Amino acid sequence: MLTLYYAPGACSMASHIVRTDAYLKINPLGRVPALRLDNGDPLAENTAILPYLGKRFGLWPADAIAEAKALALIGFFATSVHPAHAHVGRPERYTADTSAFPGIKDMGLKTFHTYLKQIDGMLAGREWLSDRYSVLDPYAFVFYTWGVRRELPMAELKNYTAHKDRLVKRPAAARVVADEKVKV
Repeated sequence: MLTLYYAPGACSMASHIVRTDAYLKINPLGRVPALRLDNGDPLAENTAILPYLGKRFGLWPADAIAEAKALALIGFFATSVHPAHAHVGRPERYTADTSAFPGIKDMGLKTFHTYLKQIDGMLAGREWLSDRYSVLDPYAFVFYTWGVRRELPMAELKNYTAHKDRLVKRPAAARVVADEKVKV
């Protein structure tokens, strides 16, 4: 049976679970998310977990070119969008100089907003990020909710907002939004 270990909301709230001895046995890197596979092995990082789940549950492109594009998008999310947001919420990761925190946060927020606009552009004329609903869409949804939390003008991102509206109509997404009290 698959078991997902995560922290509701954002990775910045994950520290209370990821450094416990019990969790470090699951994922020695001490990061979330982590997925315990049916055979008991742990699998960590969205860049591995999402393709695995997508392939297992039919939410991943079958075509080689579409798969490469999906991997590229997951890479962009994991190495650009997510770290930009981390600059806003966790400036201490980037410097010990507390006087630099405001500048790091400001630039992180600007960069994060720029990436959200790029995602909006990717969604122009399409319902989903791939040719159909896939694991890419909930991943993108997380960043939308972070934009809402940071009080960015998300309604101006018409394509992304329409994507969010479609996604929250899906039962699993609606359940997570309600359970975690996610502001959308």
